Order: sequence, then structure tokens, then C-alpha cells
Amino acid sequence: MDREVPMRAHSSRASAGATQTPLKHSTPTNVSWLGTKVVATLGPGSSSPEVLEPLLLSGVHVVRINFSHGTLDEHKKVVERVREVATRHQLAVAVMGDLCGPKIRLGPVEDDAVTIETGGTLRIIADDVMGNADRVSTNQPEVLGDIKVGHRVLVDDGMIRFVVTESNEDGLICKCEVGGIVRSRKGVNLPDSDLQIDALTEKDIADLRWAVHNDLDYLAISFVRTADDVRQLRNLIQAECVDIHIVSKIETPQAVRDIDNIIEASDAILVARGDLGVEMDIVHVPRVQKEICARCRRYGTPVIIATQMLQTMVTEAIPTRAEVSDVANAIVDGADAVMLSAETAVGEHPIAAVRIMNRIASEADRYDEHLSRAVPANEFCRGVTAAVAHSIQSVADHVDAVAVAIWTEKGVLARLLSRHRIDQPILALTPSDTIRRRLALYYGVTSAAVTKPRETHDCLQKADEVLARESWAKDGDPIVMGFGPASMEWGDTGSITIHRLGARRP
Repeated sequence: MDREVPMRAHSSRASAGATQTPLKHSTPTNVSWLGTKVVATLGPGSSSPEVLEPLLLSGVHVVRINFSHGTLDEHKKVVERVREVATRHQLAVAVMGDLCGPKIRLGPVEDDAVTIETGGTLRIIADDVMGNADRVSTNQPEVLGDIKVGHRVLVDDGMIRFVVTESNEDGLICKCEVGGIVRSRKGVNLPDSDLQIDALTEKDIADLRWAVHNDLDYLAISFVRTADDVRQLRNLIQAECVDIHIVSKIETPQAVRDIDNIIEASDAILVARGDLGVEMDIVHVPRVQKEICARCRRYGTPVIIATQMLQTMVTEAIPTRAEVSDVANAIVDGADAVMLSAETAVGEHPIAAVRIMNRIASEADRYDEHLSRAVPANEFCRGVTAAVAHSIQSVADHVDAVAVAIWTEKGVLARLLSRHRIDQPILALTPSDTIRRRLALYYGVTSAAVTKPRETHDCLQKADEVLARESWAKDGDPIVMGFGPASMEWGDTGSITIHRLGARRP
């Protein structure tokens, strides 16, 4: 199956002398000039072999496995399929597991649905009982003591709203402010309550161990409140002697208040606008999204924007104009990746959703102001590697480079260079399949697997081979090659090399 991968235009600001060659190749490798990455949630609508392969070939860089649904045996089969397709087509696709977290839910109710009228009263009790129009239980009765009179209780993504009028040892008495149909096991949000519960449940810990055994690349932690929640997960991962990277999901006002510490403790951030828009006034979410994107870029931490981005495509073949604008604006805000949830997990048009998401990203990446907001060296990104990344941006512009190649064994230089949104495509050379998959999340970074070279000119030759083979550059084009500290045995300091593709070297 051959395909042509169009180059996303990275600059109309490049000097007139710079050569920008469209990327065309006949084999569906993942070595393509890409800016914004696409995360797709897998589920019943996309996990079958017949759908999964074309889905990945349509431009999925990270797949999300949601531990809230399905069994571990089912997830294992899906991960194996992803890895098999990726290997066969030379794709670098990361797998992200999404831990459930301490999600509070109602217990079962009679006939699976009861109607609560506006102005009515509902008791939420600690006992495990079958719910009805007068009383309901919850899967976490221990939180009831943390909920005070006057606090809001929101059910089913805030569609049904209560306020607590009385709290006692038996539970809560709530007045219904917005009524509706309450169904079994619907989610509960408590935006006013400071809950004293662990960030990780027993199920999360079991899922973590499964993720370690199945070599997942990222783990998303749900309902983060403070950086301590992230550190708790980090300690468990380190105890397993692995290096799965942590994606912190921002879904609560508490997390927004501690955002700088959470970013510093995390490997990536995911702005989960669904629960966030329930937990806080929905009109604040766009501003919070922009602020988090800006902060992540200063830290050099990738950020994913998620929830209802192309929601119409769960049932319809095309998105609304508002949805297209939403995705594009998230990219202009500085998102490294945009995520599809129900659109690919259970939607009727998963492949079309991925394709349109990539098309929107391709067009948004052309916006000059999006690319020109340079991020200078700052207190959050210091050290030799950060200095090399900062310098590559300046050097590449001064010599009208058509591409930047870097050697990376851990992915740090790629991550720090990614935040600069440079004009040139970034080719990361690495000997590690694990690192190559991890790089799939980073904006503007594409990768190629190569054996470790012995010295600098060997690495330059390997970069030239990839760039020439993929028609990214032609003989004589200026190329910038970057190395982080201790990236080779022959050097323990960062360096930058400027050369022309195909130039003779000793």
C-alpha cells in the first residue's frame, strides 16, 4: 500500500535562498515532516484489524488505551496489533495508557434510570443500596464526609445539578437545581470539595503493572490535584525499574492552581476539557487552555488538548465549522498534539476523523504567528542541552538550513528543540525503538532508527542518507546537525555542526 505524505509548510518566513522541498516517498514510513501530532483513542470502533491498520496509516502518532473500558486481555490484543502494524509499515506510534483515577460514580438505580425533578430532594447515602428517586449510593462513600453544606454535586458531566443542604453521618441531603434523568453509575463531579482521597486506586496500580509488562510508552494519570499526585505515580514507576513517561491530565481547579509544579513534575500535560469544564465555569476553559499551553512551552513540556474536538464526527461524516476552528486554535495556542476520543473509540467515522484532524493541523501549522513566537532561554530550561537547542534555532536561520538533524539517545534534545517551533523540519536519529516511539508526541519532530555511529562524521553521513533517501534535501543544501551533551563516547559537551548535504568529509 503506497501513499504520498504531503509536507506541512513550516515557514513563509524562511529566507528566499532557502530550499523547501516537498516530501514524497513511496513507502509509508513515519519519516515525514510533521508539526502537530494526532492522538487517537482506540475502542470498539477502531480496534479491529480491518480498521486499525488504515487508521494508523492515516496519520496517528499516539494511540490511547482507556483503562476505564474493556479488559486487560482486550487491551493486550490491541497493543499487539498496533505494534505489529507499526513494525510492518515502519511507523513510530506511541501507546499511552490512561489510568481511571478516583472517579466518583453513582451506584445502580432502579430500571437503570430515575427522574429527579428540579426543586426536588435527593439523598446520597453511604450504604450500598439500589437507588431510586429518593436516594442513591456512590462507589466511594468515604468522600461524603468531605462534602459540606453549600457545595455543588454535579451528575452526568454537570447535566444534572444539586447543592448540599444538609450533611450528617448517614450521608448528604441535596436540593436539585437542574433536574433530569439519573442513570446507573453516572459520574459525579464535586468542584467545591477538597477530597481526601488517593490519586491512584488499586485498579490503577494493577493497570500500571500491566502497562510495565506490556512496554507502554506513556501513562496518563487522571484527576491530578497537585504535583504530589504525579510524584506518587513516578515513585511506583521507578520501583518497577522502567521509564514510562507520565502524562498529567488537568481536569480539576486544584490542578490549575498548582499547574507550574505539576508541569515540572510531569513528562507531558493533557488538558482534559470535559471534566475541567464541569469542575469550573465553562467560560474559563479557553483561557485556562491558552495559559497552560504557554506555560508548557516555557518548560519544554509537550501538551495535548483533548475532549470533543470533532465530536460531531461520532455520528456525522464531517465536523462543524466551530469544531474545525477549535482544533486550529488549540494548535495556534501552542498544542503539541490534539486528541480524538469518542470520535475514534466508538464513532462511525474513525478514519475520516483522523484524516480531517491531520488536514486541520497541516493548515494551522502554516500560520506564521504560530511559528514565529520564539521562546528564549529561561529559568525553566537551562543547562547544556537547552543551550544547544536554543542555539540550533539561531544557527539554522542564519545559514538558511533546509533541515535540522539531531542525534538523541534519550530524547531530551528533541523535546527542548521542539518547543522552539523552528522553521525547519527536525529529524531525530536514534538507535532506540523506545525513544523513537516517545518522540512521536513531540511537535515538529520525526525520527529514523539508525545504529549508533562511532564519531561525528559517521553521524553526519547517516543524516545525509536519510535526508537524501526521503528527498528532504538535495546535494549542496545547508544542514544543521545538533548533539546533546554526552551523546557519544567521543564527546561530553553539546555541539552544533553546519554542513552541506553530500559534502566530502575525511
